[in-house]
Amino acid sequence: MASKDLRLKWHDGNQIDLLRNGEAFFPALCDAIDAAKFAVHLETYIFNLDRTGELVLDHLRLACERGVKVRVVIDGFGSQDNVQEITQLLADMGAQYRVYRPEPSGLRAVLFNLRRLRRLHRKVTTVDNALAFVGGINILDDYVDVPDDGQGPRPRFDFAVSLKGPIVDDVVRAQRSLWLRMAWRKRDDWEAFYQRLKNIRQWMQSRRKTRQPVFDPGHRAALLLRDNIRFRQSIENVYMTAVKHAQKEVLIANAYFFPRRGLLKALERAAQRGVRVRLLLQGRSEYAMQYRASRYMYCKLLDDGIELYEYMASYLHAKVAVMDDCAMVGSSNLDPFSLLLAREANVYVRGDDFAQELAAALELEIQDNAQRVTEESLERRGWLGRWTDACSYFLLRFGVALTGKSSEY
Repeated sequence: MASKDLRLKWHDGNQIDLLRNGEAFFPALCDAIDAAKFAVHLETYIFNLDRTGELVLDHLRLACERGVKVRVVIDGFGSQDNVQEITQLLADMGAQYRVYRPEPSGLRAVLFNLRRLRRLHRKVTTVDNALAFVGGINILDDYVDVPDDGQGPRPRFDFAVSLKGPIVDDVVRAQRSLWLRMAWRKRDDWEAFYQRLKNIRQWMQSRRKTRQPVFDPGHRAALLLRDNIRFRQSIENVYMTAVKHAQKEVLIANAYFFPRRGLLKALERAAQRGVRVRLLLQGRSEYAMQYRASRYMYCKLLDDGIELYEYMASYLHAKVAVMDDCAMVGSSNLDPFSLLLAREANVYVRGDDFAQELAAALELEIQDNAQRVTEESLERRGWLGRWTDACSYFLLRFGVALTGKSSEY
């Protein structure tokens, strides 16, 4: 049984719907905002002022006009191109907003500071404390800045889930905790803050009169968080344990694959005991160094009996996995940025139905839009390609060394 030795907070009776790409996610999100009665709380790494971003803002504006309490948290680095304009638009519509670690200006903007790498990378929205969205999809149009082979652009490949049921309380609690934590930073009006905290507590208690519905049949699921305080390795530990206990299949689709040695070893041992281990990774380079560093590991992964596939239709942005009857959907890559530095949120689901649904979606993409990596294809890289991959790998290792965790990679 996967993750049996982890202290996860499981919830039974959840309704969980898999949303593939922005094509499914954004209509569901906007419909939920339109149906909101008293609260919308949205967190995202990238909030882009493109067609999709403006659409979401329009729906948030209408919610504010109906008297809905709207809160938005954006990351200061991920949304830096639009942060001032977005926050002004949010203020004008009457929404509350906060920027997670705003980017410094002046000389501080060019100085290296490890704290600047600690980002809000999770993508989470709750509506009326009764519906939640968790996944890897930013507020960003699927077709912005994607490759075009002359036959028209293809959307980024990504997933999210919509959640109803007991697990939603955990999502609401996580958002509230971050919102309050951000309010504590650099505050000098503590009396007003404590009064607001008291009001929030009273408001939340008034909303807790009804319990979350329990669906039958429903899914068993747990919310996994990663931060730099209580949940430093929660997501990684679940991956490790699930792979260690897998009996038949491990299928991981991940945009940036540069995991710690422990997880690599777990994948190797799973393949050695007869588990079919497959990795669906980027075939198109969105960020060259991460992509090249991953490719440097390909020969070793193939030698370990792991099947490798590169997604070629567009950019692969997914962070999902299927391990036998367990499935993972969320924002966390398997790289140092996600595993060591960023705030992340994943949903871990146990149950054949959901795992098979996600596996079928990945299987279809492998069949139609991916190419298998073989020893022969790696040989065709040439010496320049191999040299570039090696340099990228060791540069990324050097970056990890700055975090003090180099011995683990």
